[in-house]
Amino acid sequence: MSNIAIIHGPNLNLLGTREPEVYGSNTLADIEIALTDRFGDEHELRFFQNNWEGALIDYIHDLRGWMDGIVINPGAFTHYSYALRDAIAGVALPTVEVHLSNIHAREPFRRTSVLAPVCVGQISGFGWYSYVLGVEALLDFLTR
Repeated sequence: MSNIAIIHGPNLNLLGTREPEVYGSNTLADIEIALTDRFGDEHELRFFQNNWEGALIDYIHDLRGWMDGIVINPGAFTHYSYALRDAIAGVALPTVEVHLSNIHAREPFRRTSVLAPVCVGQISGFGWYSYVLGVEALLDFLTR
């Protein structure tokens, strides 16, 4: 059994109504239910969403010592939050960055991730299923 934190960054609380043509019609609750249904019998999943950078950083710091890894959708913080990057590097937990949309096919500013260099991988473009792929990739990484 692995303990995995699933972290959702800013504006992800609006999923289902926020630009459904880009982010899909699934809500954050839908995604969390799907992940729990798929992985919850064998793994402990902890979910956290916040729109504030500092709250995300504090949560990541609190994961040290009891969490095995992180799957994070950092939202817009992907592109400029060196503080979030440093938090991920500082806790030294394997982290997979996920995105609902293909950030590499969108506006130029969305194509750069300052977090990717401190993550074990990045998955984007598969809608809500990016989270499933992220958890699967993290679990595979943890068994190596």
